[in-house]
Amino acid sequence: MDIRPENDDEHDVVLDIVRQAFGREGAVVAELVDALRRDDPDAVSLVAVEAGEVAGHVMFSRSLLDAPRQLVDVQVLSPLAVRPAYQHKGLGRELIRDGLARMDAQGVPLVFLEGDPGYYPRSGFAPGGDLGFRKPSLRIPDAAFQVVRLAAYEPWMTGTLVYSSTFWDLDCVGLRDPAA
Repeated sequence: MDIRPENDDEHDVVLDIVRQAFGREGAVVAELVDALRRDDPDAVSLVAVEAGEVAGHVMFSRSLLDAPRQLVDVQVLSPLAVRPAYQHKGLGRELIRDGLARMDAQGVPLVFLEGDPGYYPRSGFAPGGDLGFRKPSLRIPDAAFQVVRLAAYEPWMTGTLVYSSTFWDLDCVGLRDPAA
């Protein structure tokens, strides 16, 4: 397996993987990927290539931590998508591992995500609330709001995660109550 930055000619393939991986939410998540590409030109978009086929994708984009001392540039891991035929083979964890290593090398102190509390702790993520961080929306389940601290992290870096406007514009924050 090879993990590398996504090429421009792979955008459609990545969007297809996202749609497949996210099922009924796939169209919205694919729209988020396109919007993040446009709104955050420095976003890190990685693909996993297996047997010559793009089999997975992960994206890291800029957000802020509203810490008492100052605003801190942080990253958000979203989304992580693996083609269904390649799921449950460790490909997602490898994408995360490689991406976190790149974030660490760039001096990023913190990476946040909303995700499965049974999956992401295997890659070093922990519940954000337990570590002094506040989620950007009450719609995010406490256990799903997760963070990993990297080498540039300093103990004063606590506070509230502030998603980039792209997440809000597409209503991709937390869970909506379908009955509301």
